[in-house]
Amino acid sequence: MREDRYFSPNPQQKALARCLYGLVKKAPIVSPHGHVSPKIFSLADYRFPDPVALLFQSDHYILRMLYSQGISYETLLSRENPRQVWGVFAENYHLFRGTPSGVWMDHQLEHLFGITEKLDKSNAGEVYERIEAQLAAEDFTPRKLFHRFGIEVLATTDSACDPLDDHKAIHQSDWLGRVIPTFRIDDLLDIDHKDWVEKVQQLSRISGVTIHSFEGFVTAIEHRRSAFKALGATASDISMKEPRSIKLGSNEVKRIFISGLRGQATPAEAAQFSAHMLYELARMSCEDGLVLQIHAGVFRNHNPQVDAQFGPDMGFDIPIAVEFTNNLFPLLRDFGNHPNLHLILFTLDESCYSRELAPLAGAYPTVKLGPPWWFLDSLNGIRRYFETVMETAGVYNTSGFVDDVRTLVAIPARHDVWRRTSADWLAGLILRGVIDEHDAEDLIWALAADLAKAAYKL
Repeated sequence: MREDRYFSPNPQQKALARCLYGLVKKAPIVSPHGHVSPKIFSLADYRFPDPVALLFQSDHYILRMLYSQGISYETLLSRENPRQVWGVFAENYHLFRGTPSGVWMDHQLEHLFGITEKLDKSNAGEVYERIEAQLAAEDFTPRKLFHRFGIEVLATTDSACDPLDDHKAIHQSDWLGRVIPTFRIDDLLDIDHKDWVEKVQQLSRISGVTIHSFEGFVTAIEHRRSAFKALGATASDISMKEPRSIKLGSNEVKRIFISGLRGQATPAEAAQFSAHMLYELARMSCEDGLVLQIHAGVFRNHNPQVDAQFGPDMGFDIPIAVEFTNNLFPLLRDFGNHPNLHLILFTLDESCYSRELAPLAGAYPTVKLGPPWWFLDSLNGIRRYFETVMETAGVYNTSGFVDDVRTLVAIPARHDVWRRTSADWLAGLILRGVIDEHDAEDLIWALAADLAKAAYKL
C-alpha cells in the first residue's frame, strides 16, 4: 500500500497532508460506537476461530457484495470447511477493487498479517495458512491486539435486556483495557412486533420491576440505564427509519401501551409509541446524562427471504430519505437547550447534511452531527461530508469519527482512512487560505480523537 494513499496528487497539498497525518498516525484510537462483541475481551485467552470467521463472515459489507454477484449465503456462512469458503472469497476478491471494503481489507492483510501480494485464487491457500499461523501466535488475543492497536476506549452496543455478564467479567479481571457498554433499546420500542411482549417480560426480569403499566415500563428502562452506567456506559443508541418525536398525552400513551401488551396495537399506534419513546429517551438523557445517538434513514433487513433464513444484518440495510427538522421539533423544543442533553444525529440520507443537520448542529447546544456512516463511511463519502457540513456546522459541532465495526481487527483500517482523508481536506483549506497551518494542526487532533472524546463524554 502506498504511504501517501488517499492524498491529493497536487504536490503541495500532498506534502501538507503527509505532515498533518504524521501528527496523528499513531495517536490513540477512540472507538465510541461499534458492534465488537465484549465476549472476546472477557476471557484472557480468547482465540479467534479461523481467518474466515475473523475477517468476513460477520462483515455485512463483504457479504452483501458477494451475494450481489450470486454467491449464496449457504456458501459464505458455512462453518464446515473454512478453507473452502476462504477460497471462494479469494477467487472473488477482485469484486472489491475501488471499494471501501477493499481498502479496509488490504490494510488488514498488510498491516496485521504482513501480506503484500494481491489476494486471488492462486495464492488463497498460502495466504490462509499464513493468517492461520498468526491467529495461533501468543500475542494474537483480543486483549493484546487492543493495546497493540493503541485503543484508548472501545464502546460496544448492547441490548437493554442484556445482563452484561461479559462487561462484568472485564471489570472483575485485572486487565486494564477500557471496554464499555452502550444502551440500545430498539427491540423494546416496536410494540406491534410479534415478540414485543416477550421482550417486555425480559425487561421486567432483568430490571426486577413488575411491568403492568407504562409507568412500570419506563421505570424498568431507567433501572437498566443505571446498570449500564455502573459499568461505564456514557451513551445510548437508537436506530429508526424516521427520526420522529412526539409527546403523547398521559392517558393516550398508557392506552397504546396496554393495547401492545394485549397484542392489539395498530401500525399507526406503534409509530406513535416509537415517536413518544424517542421523546422519553431525550428526557431520560437530561436526567442521567447518557448521550443519545439517533441512527436514522435506513430500511433495515430489506430482503425478507434472507432475513427469515439467515437473520438480520446480512447486508440488506438500504438508505431511505428522511426529514429531521420537523420530526425532531417536539424533542428540541422541550430539551434542545437543556445543559445535560447530548444528542448525536446520524443519517444515510446525504441530502440532509447541508439542508438540515448542519444547521441544527450549528445552532442547538445539545446537537452534534455524527460522522459518515454505513454506505457513507468511505473516502469519497468522508470528502462529501466535509464539503457539505463543516462550513455551516463548524468542525467543533461534529462528533469526530466512529468506526461502527463488528470485528476488532478492522478498527485501525477505518481510523486510518478517516485520518488520512481529514489531513488531505485540511491541507486543501491551507492552500486556499481558509485556515493556516497552526489551525490545521489543532483541527487534525480534534478530528482524530478529541471531538469523539468530548461528544461521548469519554
